[in-house]
Amino acid sequence: MGDFEGRGQVYDSETKEYYDGIDHKKISLKINRITKDSVYGQSIVDGAQRPFRGVFKEGSQTFVLDEPGNDKTDGRFEVKLKNDSITGKWTAFNKSAVKAPLKNLKLIKKEFVYNPNFMLDENSDVVDWENTKYSKEKYTDEETGKTETFTASKNRYASKAIFKINASRQKLTEKDLKNLRKLDMEIIKNAVFARHGYAFKKPTYRYFFEQTDWYIPVSNNVDGELTPLEKDNVALLNRFIQYAEDKYDQFGR
Repeated sequence: MGDFEGRGQVYDSETKEYYDGIDHKKISLKINRITKDSVYGQSIVDGAQRPFRGVFKEGSQTFVLDEPGNDKTDGRFEVKLKNDSITGKWTAFNKSAVKAPLKNLKLIKKEFVYNPNFMLDENSDVVDWENTKYSKEKYTDEETGKTETFTASKNRYASKAIFKINASRQKLTEKDLKNLRKLDMEIIKNAVFARHGYAFKKPTYRYFFEQTDWYIPVSNNVDGELTPLEKDNVALLNRFIQYAEDKYDQFGR
């Protein structure tokens, strides 16, 4: 797991435009099997899981791994193994179809372990930067008396409850949830899936859990891995999320 970045067109959610910059993402390379002549596994980026097949050259300790090629985001990994780290590059098969056709990788070996005690760190940024609300507001200059219009942005944010409530460990009740914000309950619910290694497609949730050192995306479906307690809590949370409200405020980034 680690960094996956390259120069290309980056989308600015505030201006809703692309600009030339560094496209930075997180990536997981999951190696399932190595035989005498082939390597099999998957890459996981932005919650999307793509199979790959390739070779491992023992003399140079290098992998050459090809994704299938039937998706515009597919490409080739050329990486070198050194102790518990992998470094190298990824090149898109169709360079004109992606924003950053050449990316560098710097990965560290991590072993996935389910632990019901995993929680977000209390220093985590808990602002939802992906769903900004924009509004036109007026401002009057006290000196000139002129009134101008400007665009204000607000984001929803979570409360400290997300650091205390663990839906993998405790039986939740309506009393536990009735005063929580919608984002609180979304994070508490999705922490259950994150502990099981779910690969989030929604950037909001991915952002929260990528701030931890324990989140390792390994699967697009972990429903069968949930404990009976977790299933009951998720069902209760889903009921409350439908009617919950959020708190919004202005934040600088």
